[in-house]
Amino acid sequence: MAGLRAGQGVLRRKPIEQVEEGDTSERLTRTLGLWQLTAIGVGGIIGAGIFTLAGTVANGTAGPAVLISFLIAGVASAAAAFSYAEFAGMIPKAGSAYTYGYVVLGELAGWFIGWDLLLEYTAIVAVVAIGISGYFNFLLDDLGAELPTWMLGAPGTGSGHRVDLIAAVLCLFIAYLLTLGIKSAARFETVVVVLKVLVVLVVIVVGFFHISTSNYSPFFPFGVGGAFTGAATVFFAVFGYDAMSTAAEESKDAQRHMPKAIMYSLAISMALYVLATLVLTGMQNYTEIDPESGFSTAFQSVGLDALADVIAVGAIIGILTVMFTFMLGVTRVWFSMSRDGLLPRWFAKTHPTRHVPVRVTWIVGVASALIAGFLPIGEAAELTNIGILLAFAVVCTAVIVLRYRRPELPRSFRTPGMPLVPAIGVVSSIWLITYLAWETWFRFAVWFALGLVIYFGYSYRKSALAKQPGADVGGKE
Repeated sequence: MAGLRAGQGVLRRKPIEQVEEGDTSERLTRTLGLWQLTAIGVGGIIGAGIFTLAGTVANGTAGPAVLISFLIAGVASAAAAFSYAEFAGMIPKAGSAYTYGYVVLGELAGWFIGWDLLLEYTAIVAVVAIGISGYFNFLLDDLGAELPTWMLGAPGTGSGHRVDLIAAVLCLFIAYLLTLGIKSAARFETVVVVLKVLVVLVVIVVGFFHISTSNYSPFFPFGVGGAFTGAATVFFAVFGYDAMSTAAEESKDAQRHMPKAIMYSLAISMALYVLATLVLTGMQNYTEIDPESGFSTAFQSVGLDALADVIAVGAIIGILTVMFTFMLGVTRVWFSMSRDGLLPRWFAKTHPTRHVPVRVTWIVGVASALIAGFLPIGEAAELTNIGILLAFAVVCTAVIVLRYRRPELPRSFRTPGMPLVPAIGVVSSIWLITYLAWETWFRFAVWFALGLVIYFGYSYRKSALAKQPGADVGGKE
């Protein structure tokens, strides 16, 4: 009987109509408008994809067909984006995939996604910080400045390296920005995103006049399969709206603005990705593209050295906004889980005047700084892959389930092509997961096992739903 009740308990669902719980110290302020949300989404999507992954995939995986790789990844991501948009219009609360899973699939599924995203988003912040540090060191070298060797990288990344100090400081800087309040932080993010987009547009426009169509032949040097393999790699450059959707509770009119912001941010980013890759592979033969700094070397190859430095600055700016979006995401997921009682409610306390979760923001800032400072980028990057894809699969599954379970619910946005479109999102996510290394699966299994221990040892008993009548008999809508 106890086993039956436990089984029913982990399936209890958070009611969609439930008003946010907690006192004023556990609530967020609605200040973000449509274009601020869109800027946060674009900031999370455009970054390493243009400045690093495009060159990497073009050189060794897809050739000029890297354009097709981005389109395939964009279609797969769009299937998930439609599902996120429908949920964001129905459930304008912090937490994104965690909250959606909790509402539709039950508490254990929600916990599973939330716990997973805490690691994934934090690791993404660290990886991006390490990437910015590399560009920053490149610019300093170009200017003739030298920094002490001990602060230039994590142990094992070079002779004399002790810590990647620049990457660690960047993580703490983003945490500081977020503690200033969402309105001030979003204003900074919007300005930086505009600068980033302008740099990308300059790259596209100037590069267009240096395209040689002969560089597009052969278009599929690695076969059509190379384009699909490339899609699995660049997929991680076409999400970001998922982290942005965690800010739904801070949007002025989330039910109308959040679905639009998700779709606008993905559409803008994909247009820039396609045009940028077209320019990159047209300016330089794919065999000569530098995997690490493709656009800089491409412009150097046509005698535009000064613009190459501008691109490096743009890369730093562009990747900085990715850090902002994903640190925002992880703090809002943590806040939401704590407010629901699945983690100690101490974490859900917000600043009395700024109304942001300062405690979890500084914890995430310090944790990401430690990862960025002391782990090589390869090891840190392996922590970022699997969770996002699993979150996509859960959200796409949940939107199908809820459409048939509660068809009468008001929806400001409806996923088209139901259930085919979200099903494409599920299949695409699972397919891309198969490309991940076994080490990634092992690390994920360890983190998941730790999560189960915490859930059954603490969260199951402390959950806010556990204290509600009838919570252990299947949950309520």
